[in-house]
Amino acid sequence: MSYPNELKYTKDHEWAKVEGKLATVGITQFAVEQLGDVTLVELPKVGTAVKQGEVLGNIESVKTVSELFAPLSGTVKEVNTALADAPQAVNEEPYGKGWMVRIELGVPGEVAALLDAAAYEKHVASEG
Repeated sequence: MSYPNELKYTKDHEWAKVEGKLATVGITQFAVEQLGDVTLVELPKVGTAVKQGEVLGNIESVKTVSELFAPLSGTVKEVNTALADAPQAVNEEPYGKGWMVRIELGVPGEVAALLDAAAYEKHVASEG
């Protein structure tokens, strides 16, 4: 399994695509495979302040309910409302149409603490 090089990753299996002061957030292919078929995604409201490492929402699947953690601190600027009607998009395209929220960065320096693709791949291998 390969992970997109342009993304940053957390040890909790979230990814962040940082573009300027905005980060698009979702869960990794590894997380999707662990969860199985996603049946519901609960996300925060636009305007919610989030803190790195804290719970951002919940992802329900046929196997379990899992928490989504904020990879970065800031303010939720956009929520992928399409997931309410089509949560399977997370399974189909976790790095594309399965994105979850966009966060305006509050602490840009936090990005440096996230893993790059190679480090995340090593982390996954050590868990597996």
